[in-house]
Parts: sequence; structure tokens; C-alpha cells
Amino acid sequence: MLAGLWAYRKWGIMGLVGVILAFFIGLRVMDRLYPPELSRYHTTSGEVHAADGRLMRLFTVEDGILRRAAHIEDVDPLYLHMLVAYEDKRYYEHGGIDYLALARALWQAVKHGEVVSGASTLTMQTARLLEPRPRTVRSKLIEMFRAWQLERRFSKREILEIYLTLAPFGGNIEGVKAAAYAYLGHDGTRLTADEAALLVILPQSPTRLRPDRHADRAKTARNKVLNRVAADIGLDARVHDLALRAPVPDNRHHLTIVAPHLAARLRMGGLKGVAVTPVDYGLQTELERLVKVRAGAVHKRASAAILVVENRSRHVLAYVGSAGIDAPSRLGYVDMVSALRSPGSTLKPFIYGMAFDRGLAHAETRVRDEERRFGSYAPSNFMDRHYGDVSIREALVRSLNVPAVAVLDRLGPVAFAAEMRSAGVVFRLPGNEPPGLAVALGGVGMSLEGLAQLYTALASDGLVRPLVYELSKPPVLPATGEILTAHARLTLSNILSAARPPEDRLPDAYHSRARPLAYKTGTSYGFRDAWAIGYDADFTVAVWVGRADGTPLPGHFGASTAAPILFDVFDRLPASAAPEWATGSGDRRSFKDLPPALKYFDAPERLMLAGAGEQRLSIKFPLDGSVIEIQKADMVLSLSAHGGARPLQWFVDGRPLKTNRWSRQASFRLESEGFYQITVADAVGQTAHARIRAALRPPSR
Repeated sequence: MLAGLWAYRKWGIMGLVGVILAFFIGLRVMDRLYPPELSRYHTTSGEVHAADGRLMRLFTVEDGILRRAAHIEDVDPLYLHMLVAYEDKRYYEHGGIDYLALARALWQAVKHGEVVSGASTLTMQTARLLEPRPRTVRSKLIEMFRAWQLERRFSKREILEIYLTLAPFGGNIEGVKAAAYAYLGHDGTRLTADEAALLVILPQSPTRLRPDRHADRAKTARNKVLNRVAADIGLDARVHDLALRAPVPDNRHHLTIVAPHLAARLRMGGLKGVAVTPVDYGLQTELERLVKVRAGAVHKRASAAILVVENRSRHVLAYVGSAGIDAPSRLGYVDMVSALRSPGSTLKPFIYGMAFDRGLAHAETRVRDEERRFGSYAPSNFMDRHYGDVSIREALVRSLNVPAVAVLDRLGPVAFAAEMRSAGVVFRLPGNEPPGLAVALGGVGMSLEGLAQLYTALASDGLVRPLVYELSKPPVLPATGEILTAHARLTLSNILSAARPPEDRLPDAYHSRARPLAYKTGTSYGFRDAWAIGYDADFTVAVWVGRADGTPLPGHFGASTAAPILFDVFDRLPASAAPEWATGSGDRRSFKDLPPALKYFDAPERLMLAGAGEQRLSIKFPLDGSVIEIQKADMVLSLSAHGGARPLQWFVDGRPLKTNRWSRQASFRLESEGFYQITVADAVGQTAHARIRAALRPPSR
């Protein structure tokens, strides 16, 4: 009988062991099949910070929630001590489930017939935050299982960080970092006792205890925390008393949005988590105010944009995309830093620089500024004023159009565009058209960002490198070499530094310490865009002013509208050392010191220096404005040209004449009375014109 009893007991023990083994095996299987859902924890608000760590923009996640990723270092230790003391004293001792607290809660519930105290640990609360469920017995069992899983996978520190990120604080606020700023107006790294206690209690009933709506309830609940944890955390009696009497913040702080267009750009680029930018927070906010004032003075619908770049590192120190993202009448939501616009005359320095590098011109080379045609293209200067023979230096300082087009014509617009693109310059041409001579005057689409890249290369190492908007990303190196040689860059900078300051600035002679500054302005066709881009030894600043919808702003051009803003920005930047180009170094040759081939850019003068004896092309007969009397409506008129490089081609009213092209004489038949337009063109592109009138001679009496 005893043997049979022992056999039953043995089988019972084995069965119990089997049940326990099956339970734990089942737990492991369930753990593998149903791991904790961590997507809410990994989905946090995108944050954009300035270089000094200050928050510039915080984006929401699903349902408009502000959820900032939090780490232990982000909160005051006092808050952590209060949290553990109030919510889960044995947090660092249990494995996710506090069985003593569970037994106490069950005993109190049986004794009083209702739930008196809870038994949820911080780990169980974290599990509930990861997977919110209705509060039922089934949900509680799932939370206990999830708490066991979390303890297996994460350290106590990591579990706390999940809680700190997901804990609700009322409204659309989740996480202690977001709550500290929303209710206290500062981050959570340094908290007073009353502030820490308030942040501890809010997740218990975030809607009912919101301090901005229910300050009295929030204060009562906060003081309950202070009284319960004071002894456990060793809170000084005087500090405890002051904390109990401290008022509860009764309003919610809203984050001031800084550099909104840059933040939006980073988000569109796949922003995840925290992005630290090189932006100078103080400079950025100051320039945003400046742009609003300056754009307001231009037109009620005008906008403006500014980029400030540190030359050596390409760090973007300020990014102002418009005159205010909250200004719909100005289309302030449009980022004018990246928008494609006509760059006006801002590419002229690079045309001349390329000519310097190819040996086609020197800063003192003489070029003709006069009415000229280049095939079917006839550029004109601003205000239709021409200056005759000028040096390349003067042509660039005055931003004359005809000389720039002449140089581009010699370079070849296709070759110029190809070289720019190979160096990393991004611009867009209308449709599929090849680059033409209009590129010199803004006939191409470029952005403020692209121009800033170009001029930063001109100001530093000659390499067109991407600008740096995010410090955590490695710098991108250019695929090709310098866009211009050091000699060309030095020469161009020296020329651009001679440009006169805007009319609202005193001349350098009146400044105690004038800042060496090289800059170029530009105005697109129809006064749609006003540009100013300048640099010194350390910084490059690019400015655009106009209307985002492309409507013209008559009377507003680069020198009068954008350049004053450029100088305002430089006034706010740290002082720089004198750059090399400001010391007068470089090629100092004068016109008389140049070799014959570099003295004159236009062909007739070059031919004369080479001994060909050719002079500037002109029509010797008939003279412009002549009245030719004819005896009958059918008369042969002799034509005579002077100078020019043969062969010559004559035209009458645009129709070519069949003549001996190696002769300077020709003739054509006047078929009737009226006006005739006579043109002659030579082998190097010179043209001369004469407009005459043929009239019948009155009969003699």
C-alpha cells in the first residue's frame, strides 16, 4: 500500500514538474512568437536644433502628438528619484512584476470589496504605454507578460527611457522632455522639487490634472507626491515647504519656430530623430526680423531670402527662406532659397574668370561697350547707356551687359555651361534648348543656394561643394577640380571689392574699420528678382528680394534693394581678417604692360596690333541718314565700306547681296522711292549700318 502511495506521489510530482516546464516552455514560445511592439517608442517627433543645441522646430507624429525621445541624461536626477519612490519603490529589485505589491493589492481588494491600491510597476506601465488597451483583467495579464518580456530584453535604464518617452502629459504632449517645455518653459535637465513632482503625477491622469486647465487639481496632486516621497528621497524640510507653496504653471508654452524652411527641407529629406544644424540661433532670429522689415518696405507682397555660409567648412549659419512663413500674402511658405529664378548678372564674374583662365582676356583688356548684335541676339545695357572702350575690370564693376555677352560669345555658351555643370553647378534651361548668350544676363534657372555655392567657391578654394545643413552628416566632396584657378579668383575678388557700397551706406573712408567686401548684384528681366551676393575672408552671404509669384517689382534692382540687406547682414557677422585680394596682391600689370594679343578683346584692334592694318568697320558711302535723289525709279547705287576684316557681306533690308566679298565696294539697284536699311558685316562679326531714303528728283523748270 505504501508502495502504491509513493508511486502516486511520484507521478504527481512529475506531473507538477511537467506543468511547470510546459508553462516556461510556453512562455518562451510566446515570447518568440509575440515580441513586444516597439513602434510607438521608435516613432518620435523630428527635432531640428541650432548649433548650440537650442530647439528650432519640433514636428508632430501620428494624430498631431508631440513625442520627444528622452534619455536619462535629459532629466534631472531629482525627478527620477521622485518617480521611482512614488510609482515603484522596488523597481530596481523586481523582474517586471512586484509580487509583494500584487499580493497587497489583492488582499486590500478582498478586504474592502474594491480596488484600493494598484500593483502596476513602472515596467508594466511602460508595457501599457507601448500597447494601450482597455483596463481589464485580461489586459492586466497581458501587461504582466509584456513586462516580463521587457525585462528580458532591456536594462532598467532602457525601460525607464521608454517610459520617459511615451508617458502622457495631457493634450498632445507625450514624454517628459516635451512636457517640461510645454508646461515649465524649459528643458527637464534642471528641475525644482515642485516641478519634478508635477511631472511625476501628470501621467496618472493627464487630462484631469492638466495644469493649464485645472491648476487647483494639479497642485493638490503634486503636493500629494511631495508629501509621500519627501522622506524616501531625503528632501530637505525647507525645500519641501517651499515646493508645497509654489504655484502651478497655469499656461502652456508654445515653441517659437525658427528657420522653418530649413526644418521643412530636412524633414522632406528623411529627418528621423534629432538633427543638429550649424545654424547660429541668435543670428538666424535676427535675420528673420531683418527680412520682415526690409521686405515690408519694398512691397506688401514682396518676400526675401538670405543664406549665410562659413567659407572654409561650408556650414550654413543662417537660412531665411522668406519674409515669414506666417505671411500668406507674401507666399511666405515658399522657400526662396531653393526656388529656381533668373540670376540676372550674377554669373558675369564666372564668364570673365573663365576667359582669364583660357588666356582670352586680362582684367585690363579693353573691350567695346556699344550697341552690337551677336547673330539675332542684341543685348543692351541697363538704362540703354553705353561707355565705349572700357577695361574688363570696369565692365564687371559697372555690370555692363554687352562686354559680358561678347566674352561669352568668344568662350561659347555651350562650353561655358558644360564646364559649370562639370564643376557641380546646378542650373536649368527652358525646355530642351541649348545654352545661348542670354545665359550671361540671367537666361537660366538658378537658386539662391546654387549661387551661394558658386560664390563660396570663389571666396575660398574654388571647389563647388554642397552646403552643410546638418552636422551629423559627413561632408560631400566635389567630383571635379576647381571651377576657376587661384589667379582668376584673386583677380575677380579684387575687381568685385571695388564695387561701390549701396547708396544708404557711407563710403569706406568714413568708417574707422572698413570691412573688405567683394560683392556682385544682379537684376532679372522685368525687375522680377533682385540679387546681391558678397563675401569676405570668412563668410559668404547671398540675398534675394522679389515676389514669390514672379510678379515684377518695377524700380527694385539688386544694387538698390538687395545690396543694402547684404551689408546689413555683414554688419551682424564677426569681424574677419583682411583677405589676400584686399591687400592688392596678384597680377598688377597695367594696360601698357600687356602683350599685344591681350590689349584688345575685339578683333579689329587685335588685327591692327598684329600688323594687318584693319580698322573698325564702317560704311563710307552712303552715310547714315542720307537722302539719295534719283532721276527715275530704277537706279544703281554704289556702296563703299571702310575697315573691317574681309570677306564682307552686304545686306539691304535684311536680304544678302551677291557681290565680290573680297572687295569693299558693292552696288545695288534702287527700285523705288522709300527707306532702305543697308548693313555690312565682316569676317569677325563686326557690323555697320546706314539707313537712307531714296527720293525722286523734282523736274527742272
